[in-house]
Amino acid sequence: MRQKNYFDFLCLILILILSFTLQSCGNSSSEENPPSLEEQIGQMLIIGFRGTQISENDIIYKDIQDRNIGGVVLYEYDVPSGTRPRNISSPEQLREMTSLLQQASPVPLFIALDQEGGRVNRLKESYGFPPTVSAQYLGDLNDLDTTRFWADQSAATLWDMGINVNFAPVVDVNVNPECPVIGKIERSFSSSPEQVFIHSEIFTKAYKNKNIISAIKHFPGHGSSTEDSHNGFTDITKTWKTEELFPYLLHFMNDFNGMVMTAHTFNENLDPDYPATLSQSTLTGILRKRLGWEGVIVSDDMMMAAITDHYGMETAIEKAILAGVDMLIFSNNSPAAYNPQIAEEVIAVIKKLVDENRISKERIALSYERISALKNLYYYTGAP
Repeated sequence: MRQKNYFDFLCLILILILSFTLQSCGNSSSEENPPSLEEQIGQMLIIGFRGTQISENDIIYKDIQDRNIGGVVLYEYDVPSGTRPRNISSPEQLREMTSLLQQASPVPLFIALDQEGGRVNRLKESYGFPPTVSAQYLGDLNDLDTTRFWADQSAATLWDMGINVNFAPVVDVNVNPECPVIGKIERSFSSSPEQVFIHSEIFTKAYKNKNIISAIKHFPGHGSSTEDSHNGFTDITKTWKTEELFPYLLHFMNDFNGMVMTAHTFNENLDPDYPATLSQSTLTGILRKRLGWEGVIVSDDMMMAAITDHYGMETAIEKAILAGVDMLIFSNNSPAAYNPQIAEEVIAVIKKLVDENRISKERIALSYERISALKNLYYYTGAP
């Protein structure tokens, strides 16, 4: 894997893949009594909420039980109010809350967070959790045993806390070390796509061993950007490099079976109209048909400024689903006002889009099948 001629061979493979469209096919549902349209739509949502405790009277509890949402995302800091804690205050508190969240759900619930290590770290030492290190620290050290130690510790901590999805590891290539949201805050393992893969795979395997789903991110690459998509429009047309796809290809060639998270980045050469999260040519054309990814695609937070500053909720949701996104994250943790009814509103929007024949029932069913297959793989049959 580390030999230059092998890496050159992989580069050639990627060039060939990008030159020819591969055919991918979805699986038809085998359920005799499929869930209702509303239940299928609910599974497509990952919702953020406030509170370090939950009860039957909380809206998020009702979202889980009555609206069948597919997952929740947890944070330690509440951005709209500028206060903490939001959902996480101690290992004991978090363990109890994740247990209650699972008990509320009729099917296994995705309980997710961003636990990358370093700056992006929801489980703080100050709350009683183990220390972490950044991806850049591990990449610079480039000692696989050290990376394996930190990956195993991260997986063990998440498993103990009842977290079953980690929006990590970052597989962005450090093309621009001054990128304000990746390189500058040490979220990339390396400027070498091969090294990014080698270290990130250690993490995905450690998580898989604990039945934790990884979401590699941010497709098709955020490491070359000069701006932060949290804050607004992020154009990578002049900076993006094809090699930013290499870590994804390498993961897919090595039996990765988690999720792929999108980037809200705009690249005129990939799609002249829409950022990646809303781009059919990027997600269906490149990720699915050309790189062959058949699993779950999860959006980055749909409440980030790169989306909300330029698209209304209905348009953004419609474009994302038609582009190929299976699960939509609404973090409720952007600088905009907190919206406890966000799940109900999003479900209503998607139902309207189906009723108006702007999104087909078959398209919703396909996402539901992918989500169900992933949950079945990890939470009923155990991690492969």
